[in-house]
Amino acid sequence: MAQHAGLRDLAAAGRAEADAYRGTNDRPLGGYLFIMLVYTSMVVTAAVAALVTGRKLPRDLRVSDIVLMAMGTHKLSRTLTKDAVTSPLRAPFTRYAHTGGPAEVMEEVRKPTGLRHSIGELLSCPFCLDMWVVTGFTIGHVFAPRATRLVAAAFAALTGADFLQLAYAKAQQIAQG
Repeated sequence: MAQHAGLRDLAAAGRAEADAYRGTNDRPLGGYLFIMLVYTSMVVTAAVAALVTGRKLPRDLRVSDIVLMAMGTHKLSRTLTKDAVTSPLRAPFTRYAHTGGPAEVMEEVRKPTGLRHSIGELLSCPFCLDMWVVTGFTIGHVFAPRATRLVAAAFAALTGADFLQLAYAKAQQIAQG
């Protein structure tokens, strides 16, 4: 019984802290906590799997690996969070607001609170999703470095292609006066 009372007290203290943090604003702290627990579980599971299978951390990451991971993370995150074509993945959690940059859409999170809101924020914010994507690439470097480099390189090439498309469009505008 004392253990249950301790858990109730801890939960009440957590709710009080969340209420004090939120003030009059709707902030889905419980949803954020759940997402953090999923992320942490994913990292711990990968670490345990690496230990159990005898995987070693890469001795060193080359600068080219880091650049590929950065560019690949940027493009994959942006593709998942902003591309019109991937909007069906975000639709349960977001609502279309308007067109964004080239081939991109801007969306609003559907629910003001709760897990659905937290997932909507994660899936519509490239900066938020970057951490998850780069973690996937990092885990990939431990379990399948060649495949990870290939995927990161493909997304890095797309990043370069995007910048070339934008530069070409700008050059056309300048040429047309």
